Amino acid sequence: MFYGAVVWDPWLILSQIVCLQCLYYLTLGVLLSILVGARVSRMSLVYFFDFSTLTATTVTGWLAIAGFLLSAVAGAGYILYLIERARKCLDFSATLFIVHLFVCIMYGGWPSSFTWWIVNLSGLILMALLSEWLCIRREMREIPITRLRSNV
Repeated sequence: MFYGAVVWDPWLILSQIVCLQCLYYLTLGVLLSILVGARVSRMSLVYFFDFSTLTATTVTGWLAIAGFLLSAVAGAGYILYLIERARKCLDFSATLFIVHLFVCIMYGGWPSSFTWWIVNLSGLILMALLSEWLCIRREMREIPITRLRSNV
């Protein structure tokens, strides 16, 4: 099959979404444990899914914001290796943050914090643009062509 040929494979797409979501939350957990874990007595899912923890008024809030933005950067790298196509980067980035929005709604209600929306929209933009740039760089690399015959 040619690289440009499009094949509709919903199981592949679903597995890529699940894998990307799991890697994003794993990275977010590690980063929040490092950044926020040193400042709080007990880490919980509140720092992942409650909109009130993303605040610009406390040092812990700023560290949580940094964790979310660094996870978006790592997510761009995950998209580079999992998705591999520049034209799909925005789709998978938006899907990740839409799923995150639904999980946050189920966990703590509608996010009414302006900071939460700014951080997540910035994360979406950062992940989409950085992953697209990385994928385009990979797609534009020269393909090495080796000689079929040796010089005899």
